[in-house]
Amino acid sequence: MEEENSIVSIRTNFSGRTARSTANQFDDESLRRAVAASENLARVQVPDPDLLPMPDAHEAGGRTLRLRSGQAHEAPVAAVAPLSRFFEQTAAITPADRAEVVKRIVSVAGKHELTTAGICSNSESGEGIFNCRGLANWHRQTLAEISITMLADDSSGWQKSNSPDVSNLESAKLAETAAQKAVESMHPREIAPGKYTVILEPAAVLDIVGFMFWDYNGAAILDQRSFLNDRIGTKLFGENINISDDAAHPLQAGSPFDGEGMRRQCVQLVENGVVKRVVYARATAHKMKNSEYAGKVGPIEPTGHGFPLPNEMGEMPLNIVFGVPNNPRSVEEMIASTEHGVLVTRLWYIREVDPYEKIVTGMTRDGTFLVEHGKVQCGLRNFRFNESLISMLSNVEAMSVPVRACGEESFDMVVPAMKVKEFNFTEATKF
Repeated sequence: MEEENSIVSIRTNFSGRTARSTANQFDDESLRRAVAASENLARVQVPDPDLLPMPDAHEAGGRTLRLRSGQAHEAPVAAVAPLSRFFEQTAAITPADRAEVVKRIVSVAGKHELTTAGICSNSESGEGIFNCRGLANWHRQTLAEISITMLADDSSGWQKSNSPDVSNLESAKLAETAAQKAVESMHPREIAPGKYTVILEPAAVLDIVGFMFWDYNGAAILDQRSFLNDRIGTKLFGENINISDDAAHPLQAGSPFDGEGMRRQCVQLVENGVVKRVVYARATAHKMKNSEYAGKVGPIEPTGHGFPLPNEMGEMPLNIVFGVPNNPRSVEEMIASTEHGVLVTRLWYIREVDPYEKIVTGMTRDGTFLVEHGKVQCGLRNFRFNESLISMLSNVEAMSVPVRACGEESFDMVVPAMKVKEFNFTEATKF
């Protein structure tokens, strides 16, 4: 399957009134109609007292367009150059190349007498944002992705990986790992629910912790819907937890600017377990500075994390990076140091139970194992869990070096595997 899509999105702003329209045809008449639609929608809006003028190039930290003899030319401003995330070898992948990858995966499944399903894809994207105040930012990116599920009669295994650079993907290794999980978890045992030491592989960590980052934004604080309300500046997690949002990290992906064209800053969200600050769009930072919470939320400034205006969400950190632990441990070392516990490949069907204590529920999937006396003993029937993310991140006994990880319930992050004590499994399933 191949898909190609191009969209122009136009926002107009008249004295505190703003609106947006889109078009997927770029001829002059289609563009004129789209501009007129945006203007007409904006003029009938109720004025927003918090709406700011569009940023210029200097405020956004991008590039400025200046007119000279009727011609536009670029003049650079101070900004950190983003890493290149466009790789020719990824863009050049052909259907035959993808078919060859699928062939290797299927051959691994055949060797182990398993059934397999999955995805092998590559994409190329470009994003530009500009306005009449001289802002002009551009970003190109490629992405290759492989997702593999291996199925036996009563067990399964899974692996998924993506990267802007296809050379970082090892399809045969991913397939063998997924197959090994399916084979080793055959004929799963059932053990009683309860609190266990768990070893969460990076995909499992990503999908569960992703549920808290919607709260790391100024708009959520102002709306009193964040679990960080009255907690910024306090030690909420364990001493070994450090989290930043860093679009320039070499393992990250995505645009270096936000929905208004503001350059994304590296923001330290958590330091040694202490929640330090949240991220802001321009308007949210302006509003926060004049609010009753201004003295309780740490530094307040636009950080380049806003969504395209108009929107109801405000902003969010989308380039999460966990800090490297002082004494990183591999998953194998975590297993070897565990007397009695559970190894979890990934989680799914995760839902929030308590927004303020950040209690979530969900299930294990595609490779859950019993660990005893420092070794993986057998596969287990899957568990449902109820776990507070605050408690979980206060009970981390060991972490690996963070890696780029992807799952199904949250966005891609740079996260470690984690060994967590007292993880709360509430019931076992029948599969």
